[in-house]
Amino acid sequence: MVVKKTAAKKTTPAKKAATAAKKAVKKVVAKKTAAAKKTGAKKVVAKKTAAGTVASAVPASRAAGEPGVLPVRPGEDPWSASEVLEARAELLAEAERLRAEIASSEASVAGLLRDSGGGAGDDDADTGTKNITREHEMSLAATAREMLAQSEHALERLDEGTYGRCESCGNPIGKARMQAFPRATLCIDCKQKQERR
Repeated sequence: MVVKKTAAKKTTPAKKAATAAKKAVKKVVAKKTAAAKKTGAKKVVAKKTAAGTVASAVPASRAAGEPGVLPVRPGEDPWSASEVLEARAELLAEAERLRAEIASSEASVAGLLRDSGGGAGDDDADTGTKNITREHEMSLAATAREMLAQSEHALERLDEGTYGRCESCGNPIGKARMQAFPRATLCIDCKQKQERR
């Protein structure tokens, strides 16, 4: 008898974080569903805040992020519940990763600033290297902050039901584009116009 060995799938930290975020969202939503029914709300929205994940009941008139409600381009299938949850989980995981990256960069910059004093034995090359390293870390932190703001904005748009709608022209961005780049706020045409300027 021949036994085939299969390679174990390696899970990346990003996938683990996304899976954990999905489970957390599902757990919070499940716990708050009973409370939502008591208030007459039709939708429960889980939102990640600095204090943790918070679920709130959203009235039926503002039940955003529901499958089939988010805009799609002609010929695309409507958003399913699992696709909406996947987009939310991916954005939450990305926001968490960016917060950790910002904290790491800020700690590095603080360490570099602390050690940047004119210590004995430092020559101009050492000082220049420290300055370049500090500026690089500050640049990484600024980029991470910008991406975090974009991720949080995308989560807000998902809650409001405007996720997937171009902020410039108002047309649907496209489900495929939103799945490839969840923080997108412009359709391809408007993005190309913006890049030409």
